[in-house]
Amino acid sequence: MRKWFYPLGLVTLLGFAALFLTFTGDEMNKFDHKMTELLGGNRFITAFHYLGETEFVVIIMLILLAYLWIRSKNYRGMLFGLFTVGVGNVLNQLLKKWVQRERPEIVDQIGGFSFPSGHAMVGLLYAFTLAYFLTEQQSNRTVRVLIWTGAVLLAILIGLSRIAESRHYATDVFAGWMAGYTWFVIVALWYEYRNRRFQMNT
Repeated sequence: MRKWFYPLGLVTLLGFAALFLTFTGDEMNKFDHKMTELLGGNRFITAFHYLGETEFVVIIMLILLAYLWIRSKNYRGMLFGLFTVGVGNVLNQLLKKWVQRERPEIVDQIGGFSFPSGHAMVGLLYAFTLAYFLTEQQSNRTVRVLIWTGAVLLAILIGLSRIAESRHYATDVFAGWMAGYTWFVIVALWYEYRNRRFQMNT
C-alpha cells in the first residue's frame, strides 16, 4: 500500500476515539439530525444497503478466497481476508455491546445496538480488501486508481444507506468507517510484514 495509508490509520483511530467520547454531545446530535434530514428516504442511496448485507459479503469473500487459492495458493492472503472481514465483524459486534447505543426511533426498527455501524465498518473492510488484492500485482497506475476509487465510493454509499434508512445515526456510520479503516491497516501491516519475512528467508 502507499506509505501514507498507514499514518491515516492512526488518524482514523484517533477519530474513532473522538467520536466515542463525543457522540452524545449536543453538536453531534445536531450533526446526526442534519444528516438524517439530508439523506433520509433517498432511494438511490438506500439501495446500496443490499451490498452490505451479510449474505452478499459472505459470497464476495468466498469468491475472493477461492481466487487467492486457485490463482496463487496465497494462504496468507486468505488469512488477510478472514482477518479483515471475519474478525472485523466480531470487533464491530463487541464494540456495539460495549457502547450499547440505541438505534434511531422509527417504526419497524431492526434490533441490536447502533454504534458503530456494522454496514459501514464491514462494507469498508470487504471493499478495501477486494481493492487491495485486485491491485496487488497491478502495474497500471490508472487501473489501480480506478479500483481504489470504486472501493472508496462503494464503502461510502453502503455507509450512507444506513443513514438514509434511519437504521443508524451519522456518527455511527463515521465511527464504522474509522474503526474499519484502522483495522484494515493493522491487518495490512501484518500481511506485508509476513511477506517481507518470507521473501528474506527464501
